[in-house]
Amino acid sequence: DKATDPSIPEENWECIQRFCDQVNADMEGPSLASRLLAHKIQSPQELEALHALTVLGTCVNNCGERFHNEIAKFRFLNELIKVLSPKYYGTWSSEKVKSRVTEVIFSWTVWFPQEVKIRDAYQMLKKQGIVKEDPKLPEDKILPPPSPRPQNSIFDRDEEKSKLLARLLKSNHSEDLQAANRLIKSMIKEEQEKSAKMSRRVDTISEVSENVKRMDELLENYKRRELPKADQDTLQTLFQRCEKLRPLLFRLASETVDDDEALGK
Repeated sequence: DKATDPSIPEENWECIQRFCDQVNADMEGPSLASRLLAHKIQSPQELEALHALTVLGTCVNNCGERFHNEIAKFRFLNELIKVLSPKYYGTWSSEKVKSRVTEVIFSWTVWFPQEVKIRDAYQMLKKQGIVKEDPKLPEDKILPPPSPRPQNSIFDRDEEKSKLLARLLKSNHSEDLQAANRLIKSMIKEEQEKSAKMSRRVDTISEVSENVKRMDELLENYKRRELPKADQDTLQTLFQRCEKLRPLLFRLASETVDDDEALGK
């Protein structure tokens, strides 16, 4: 309810992330979440439906294969179709909501080509004239697809460099072999720097999470006027530390634009 609250114009990303965490933590999370989201997406309140669609996109990115299996079932797809169909809610659903739902289903046909039911559902909408043409996916609304699994070797991750390296190593010229050696060293250095950044990011996120959790506990006591002076000082110290960590988090986020999972965290 908090993640889709129509009284708040902006997305509540803290609640959205907590919702995703709950989906991942609960064995029945994906099936329960898909039912709840379908209900919210069908809301007569436009903002509630739009927020629910944002939550849905975030879950697709963060909740893995179990959640993907649920959204690819006709049971869930039919609930989305009802928002578009004039036989159900299509007559009173706002154009903005219908446009977003169309974008979502179409994007899934692109990102999950192996899911036949999604493709069939979308083709049915086109056949019935409910969808006239394929939408253009706006980058600021539809979240990117889940990150692919990383390759095992650092030399597999950059295809262009891998091809160049293979070509240089096959050469009989000493200057080519020297170039290959320099390329290997630079790729290993890049990987080491990437690992160091990842370690720093993990440590920072862990510290922020622990600080915020402790702040939440202290704030609960503060609301009940049960917070001793020593704890008030601790609360102030935690707040100041979090303020200092904010710009670092923003910088870390800007460094992880190509890593959906890290950016989500």
